[in-house]
Amino acid sequence: MMCRVYSWIMVTAVFFASGCVAAGGNISIPETVTIPAGAFIAGSDRREREYAYKLDEAAYGHSRTREWKWYESEFPRQKKKLPAFQIARSLITNRHYAAFVRATGHRHPEVDRKTWKSYGLIHPYPRTRRHAWKDGSPPPSRENHPVVLVSHGDARAYARWISAETGAHYRLPTEWELEKAMRGTDGRRFPWGDEFDATLLNSHDAGSFDTIPVGRFPKGNSPFGLTDAAEQVFEWTATEGNKNRYIVKGGSWDDSGCGICRPAARHSRPAELKHILIGFRLVREE
Repeated sequence: MMCRVYSWIMVTAVFFASGCVAAGGNISIPETVTIPAGAFIAGSDRREREYAYKLDEAAYGHSRTREWKWYESEFPRQKKKLPAFQIARSLITNRHYAAFVRATGHRHPEVDRKTWKSYGLIHPYPRTRRHAWKDGSPPPSRENHPVVLVSHGDARAYARWISAETGAHYRLPTEWELEKAMRGTDGRRFPWGDEFDATLLNSHDAGSFDTIPVGRFPKGNSPFGLTDAAEQVFEWTATEGNKNRYIVKGGSWDDSGCGICRPAARHSRPAELKHILIGFRLVREE
């Protein structure tokens, strides 16, 4: 494997198990954790889905997620075997993504009013402004927040760039990989256990109704050490849905309840969508 040499260093982690010192220059390499090979309990059963619906009903005071069958697309509870893989401990941040924008001239995270309206989302357009970049730079004081307003294609482009810069292969995780990394092997409902606890995540229950710097809830980390697992923002995966859509997993700062903040929960979004609730993390292959 080959690594590029830079004149100065600005990194968040050593490039573990690579035989190289982390690259510097204007990039920082996401720290990864190793998810060992083997089986894990994936999906959900009726009891877990009922628990999720009841969380939502208590938080929102209505039964729309039950009526709309939000959690009925989850896979049945089962054992899945996966080979070992390495995944970013934290979500890709604005700081990580800014290096990519500076180096390549790739469009920075932004969405115009007309495009936002075309998505048909409930969030008013002015709410996007705190997340939008200006002149290729992240909003002030948000360098360590997860990057949002990035499409599936933007996330893949970032992965290709950091792969070329480091000599390793980065990609979006599959749905199963992300679920295992989020919940561990024992089939727990949340990264920290079976009971919802609003003090362990950035959701609308006890949060700031906004993104925050990554890693602020270490007691809510997954068994493998992932931060912001199943909360803060939804995460793009490499798993395709129907009609140019991709599966996203996790919950967000906008969600209350938080039935959807479970690793088993899943839904799809259009690949071109740039949402204030969706970010990503990457898997690294040697």
